[in-house]
Order: sequence, then C-alpha cells, then structure tokens
Amino acid sequence: MSNIHPTAIIDEGAQIGQDVSIGPFCCIGSDVTLSDGVKLESHVALSGITAIGEATHIFPFASIGHQPQDLKYHGEPSRLEIGANNVIREHVTMNPGTEGGGLLTKVGDNCLFMMASHVAHDCSIGDSVILVNNATLGGHVEIDDFAIVGGLSAVHQFVRIGRHAMIGGCSGVENDVIPYGSVVGNRAHLSGLNLVGLKRRGFSRDIIHDLRRAYRLLFSQEGTQAERLTDVSELFPNIEPVMEILEFMGEESSRAICQPLFEDAA
Repeated sequence: MSNIHPTAIIDEGAQIGQDVSIGPFCCIGSDVTLSDGVKLESHVALSGITAIGEATHIFPFASIGHQPQDLKYHGEPSRLEIGANNVIREHVTMNPGTEGGGLLTKVGDNCLFMMASHVAHDCSIGDSVILVNNATLGGHVEIDDFAIVGGLSAVHQFVRIGRHAMIGGCSGVENDVIPYGSVVGNRAHLSGLNLVGLKRRGFSRDIIHDLRRAYRLLFSQEGTQAERLTDVSELFPNIEPVMEILEFMGEESSRAICQPLFEDAA
C-alpha cells in the first residue's frame, strides 16, 4: 500500500510502486514511474518520461523531468532516469535529454543533490556523487562515481569529471578533471589530488603515495604530455588508480584536461 495525500495530483498513466509516500500538493505527470519505497515530500513536481528508482527521497519544490533549457529542444520524447537511494533536496532541478545527446539524462544510485543544485539535459551522473548547494551542471556533463561538486560551482557543458574528484566551492570548471583530482578557482585549475576523499574511502598509504608520484610526473614542466603519459604508464603499470587517470586522459573529449598552476605541480 502507498500513502498518497488527497491534495496530490497524479495524472492517469503514472506508475506508482509499493510503499510509495506522496505528500501534499505534489504533481505527477502521466509518463512518470515511481519505484517501490519512493518518498515525495510536499510540492514536488514530476513531469516528462521520468523514472525514479527505489527508496529515492525528494524534498519540497524540486522540479524533476520538465522540459530541457535548450533552444534546440523541440518536444522530442526524451527521458530522465534516476537510480535508487538518492536524496534530492529542496528546489533541485533535473531535465531530460535532447536529440543531440542521445535523448537521455541519467543519474546513478546513492547520490546526494543538495538544495538548488541543477542537472541539465543529457548529463550522465555515476553512483555516490554529491552536488552541494547551488552546484550547476551544463548540458552533456559526465560525472563518475564518488565525485563531489562544491557549493556554488558551475561545470561547463561537455566537461568530464573523473571518479573520486573534488570540485572546490565557487569554482568555474571549463575543462575535464582527472580521476582523484582536486580543482578550485575561476577558471578552475588542478590544485592536487583529492587526498581527503582518498583517505575517507580507504585507499592505502602506498596507493596514495604512488598517485602523488604519478601526479607530479604527469603535470611536470619537462617533456611533452605524450612523453609524460608514456613514462607514467611504464613506471606504474600495476597501480589501478594511476592507470585509470591515464585512460581518462587518453579518451577523446571536446574539452582539454584541467591543468595545475606551475607551483601546484611542483
């Protein structure tokens, strides 16, 4: 049985799972699917072809699944898919995809979207990602698992952010951020590795030491980037996080790799 407040407006066709809680004055469109255990506080607005995963909790005045903020969008049937056990706080906005981005915006599991954060069209968000208050993602942004985007930060469209990366508060991120990297500033630059996050998630002292050595080599001022990539791959062939960074840097992208200031790489 689900608990649905009598003031909630649920269009015919919406699919409601078991043990769903829908609070006062919520509005749910006809193509919305709520999986088991979803909880909506009051005044939540859900629209579009939107699927909400199990046990996700959405707070008042969130606007989820409404038309993308893209002038190229012309009503194509795009989707928004949100995974399980997410927390979506007050005034958060998430938009579905567009034809130019595969018609899909996708959010993983166990994420936290703090107050007034924004996920634009065609974004792809991994698991256990955190967007702090007022963090904003442009269209087509990719964020991998365990990354954190600090409060009042803005991520440019098409930027990639690797696993375990940390975006400092009030940063303007216009280039790709390597896995395990930490960036800050406007425009943001690499300020080192996300050492606090690495320690919190149980990475060993030896792995962190190898990552720091690899980081210094990758972003030194000696040689070309291709030469540095080759050197690091030969020095750390069995260190998985280092190889993950190399793979990330070698992938095709429309954005450059975010670089440190010279003194930060020393």
